Amino acid sequence: MPKLNLDSARNRSALSDMESSQKLQSALEPKYHPAAKKLCLSAGLTDKHLKRRWHVLESLTNKDLLLDPFTQSHSQAYANNIEHFIGTVNVPVGIAGPLRINGSFANDDFLVPLATTEAALVASYHRGANLITAAGGASVLLISEGVSRTPVFGFQTLAEAAQFVSWVVTQYDAFRKEAESTTTHGKLKDINVSIEGNHVYLVFEYVTGDASGQNMVTIATHKVFHYILQNSPVTPTDAFLDGNLSGDKKANSHTLRSVRGKKVSAEVTIPANLVEKYLHTTPESMVKFGEMNTVGGLLSGSIGINAHYANALTALYIACGQDAACVAESAVGITRMDVDTNGNLYASVTLPNIMVGTVGGGTGLPTQKACLDILGLHGNGKAKALAEVAAGLCLAGELSIVGAFCADHFSRAHHKLARKK
Repeated sequence: MPKLNLDSARNRSALSDMESSQKLQSALEPKYHPAAKKLCLSAGLTDKHLKRRWHVLESLTNKDLLLDPFTQSHSQAYANNIEHFIGTVNVPVGIAGPLRINGSFANDDFLVPLATTEAALVASYHRGANLITAAGGASVLLISEGVSRTPVFGFQTLAEAAQFVSWVVTQYDAFRKEAESTTTHGKLKDINVSIEGNHVYLVFEYVTGDASGQNMVTIATHKVFHYILQNSPVTPTDAFLDGNLSGDKKANSHTLRSVRGKKVSAEVTIPANLVEKYLHTTPESMVKFGEMNTVGGLLSGSIGINAHYANALTALYIACGQDAACVAESAVGITRMDVDTNGNLYASVTLPNIMVGTVGGGTGLPTQKACLDILGLHGNGKAKALAEVAAGLCLAGELSIVGAFCADHFSRAHHKLARKK
């Protein structure tokens, strides 16, 4: 049996303060005395509740930093987006572009707002965007879309599970009617069945219009879920609204070949002279870097291969009122680079899980709507275009960061931009 090595640097830093077992036990045991800092019970957003919260918080920080005049004047706009509201956090927003997208839904030169506290990030995407635009733009295609919720049902035996599935496959029209009775925009697209012993997972897949759709599909599936419980010829021993098969807010390999949200692929071919001008390297060096990093990604157990989709998507999602936690799944994808027969650089990205919307969620909040307005992508009919812009932005970031490593500029850029003082 492996032994705990207290001499290792890792354990030494974590356990060096462990003077005695009595002290450790005292530190870790449950404490049942009343909490010293107690907030009001209501999660509502009213002036009364806001005052009660700040009565506790004013001794801890400057109220004006979180509850500035702009936030106070727009506070009711946040009522459907937050509980126990106390104010807003200002995140710096930069602009990258123009980024030329030649897409099936997005076809324009876009100025892209990015919210981040990471120095060098916006500069990198700005450089990549300008390179793509100089090369004629990125060709971008939205391939498919769908958002899923996956209830699970347990039975006594495999035979009962099979009997349940035999009934389920006859119920598509009934399930669709129940699901679509809860929404004017969502449509039930498909149902897949996965049997694991005496457990049955049902994958309900929807298209959700211009909303990212996670709440929409949850409410719709909840209606179907209770229809199943009331009408199934076999009574489940256990049943839960979600069985963790959807990949919601988790990186997963399944969606590399399917979709969660919007699946988009983008490509660009860049002449070697533009690679040299903008990135100070060669197509051959960038391809070799990609090959060696693909192996490194495989050795690390990476799902998909990319340099840093998460940087682009997090900054875009925060700026534009998206659910930032969806970056966990959205940042899965594949970047690939080749040298074509003319010595030009071919680069592509494929992202199967872009979770974006242009209505609902946080998209209508004042500053988030302002960022979507910069893109020209707020409101109905714009979500597919936003997904294509997101993929093009990721392509810009891949080109820029790979170029920086190949030219040995990566560390220099961070040193120059993050340590100006």
